[in-house]
Amino acid sequence: MATVLLVRHGRTTANATGLLAGRADGVSLDQTGRDQAALTGDRLAAVPLVAVVSSPLERCQQTAQHILERQAGTPYVSVDPDLTECDYGQWQGRLLSDLARESLWPQVQSQPSAVVFPGGESMAAMQARSVAAIRRHDAAVEAEHGPEAVWVAVSHGDIIKSILADALGMHLDLFQRITVGPASVSIVRYGAGRPTVHATNTEGGDLAWLSTGIHSGDAPVGGGAGHTTPSRTGA
Repeated sequence: MATVLLVRHGRTTANATGLLAGRADGVSLDQTGRDQAALTGDRLAAVPLVAVVSSPLERCQQTAQHILERQAGTPYVSVDPDLTECDYGQWQGRLLSDLARESLWPQVQSQPSAVVFPGGESMAAMQARSVAAIRRHDAAVEAEHGPEAVWVAVSHGDIIKSILADALGMHLDLFQRITVGPASVSIVRYGAGRPTVHATNTEGGDLAWLSTGIHSGDAPVGGGAGHTTPSRTGA
């Protein structure tokens, strides 16, 4: 299958003030977030992306734009509502420090598979729709561009954590063990037999090795030799 790079949006004004933005309108990247998104765009500049799919929320589309501006080619661009933020219902727009005193908070931390946000979405439904969307786009990318194609999905922290948990074969109740920072890049490849997770929550480092694709095959016993970064002219 193709390779998907899961990119969280950069830091927002809400992130900086400890506010749970959810699906609220008008939540945009702050200067730190713009700098983070620009760095991610720089890291991906050497990778010929075939598609960039984004959550419809402004902060994700802003992050996607920073990635697109640094691409030499013209990736296919689309927006998918199934990659949007969790519907936190009555929790949306409240301070995380206040939410931590709610009776539901411990369950969010330890048993998210049973959580339904008041007036909102269940975390199980959030995972189901987002995983289905990623797998759907991944299959379409491979069908059109081949198994070595690389594409990007720009989404949100809990969304990406739930996708990674699925790829790792983890129960949703364990997904709070995963950290996904602003503008971080995680790398997943959906093989014929199982997904493979090649990186999580990377915030720096050269990704040029992705330009040669990730090849399918059995997992190497002992870990293998790793990837080789292509040589650069003049280096």
